[in-house]
Amino acid sequence: MSLRSDNRQWGSVAKFFHWIVALGILANGVWGLLMTGMSPSMSKINVYALHKSIGLTILALFVLRVIWRLFDRAPPDEPAPRWQRLAAHATHVLLYGFVLALPLSGWLFNSLHGYPLQWFKLFNLPALAAKNQDLARTAHAAHEYLFYLLLLVLVAHVGAALKHHVFDQDNVLRRMLPFGRVRTGKDS
Repeated sequence: MSLRSDNRQWGSVAKFFHWIVALGILANGVWGLLMTGMSPSMSKINVYALHKSIGLTILALFVLRVIWRLFDRAPPDEPAPRWQRLAAHATHVLLYGFVLALPLSGWLFNSLHGYPLQWFKLFNLPALAAKNQDLARTAHAAHEYLFYLLLLVLVAHVGAALKHHVFDQDNVLRRMLPFGRVRTGKDS
């Protein structure tokens, strides 16, 4: 499998970024939902610190993904009705927006609360804003709502990929699967 994308499928670098960011967001989202119910303790502080470090890692991987995408061509769209191609592109724009906004809103929430932000206890990151408890509540709500909106768009994204795979039996999903083989005309 090639590192770069070609006319038939996504390359291994694009696939890596796609799946690692997707799995990271889902795992960190579940982690985030579970950690809020913890009672105040040193363990809770450590769990929150890990959640923040993972979120920052996802943000960095996403930025690398976007940079890679600027230099790697995308395979042409699979044949589909125009409305489906437009819906797919709109869904991707929304996913990219939410994947960027989610960790940034967490970083902003952390800053507004006045907490230090470290990446795996290796170095500190600057605050995005001065401490403000009123805005911190708004930023926290935005962080949560962004996660739920991301999940809704993700359900549409996964649902469309499965529809193409199961019902249309085309290559939309196959060409992004880590070890998927794209069907050629004679395989169909």
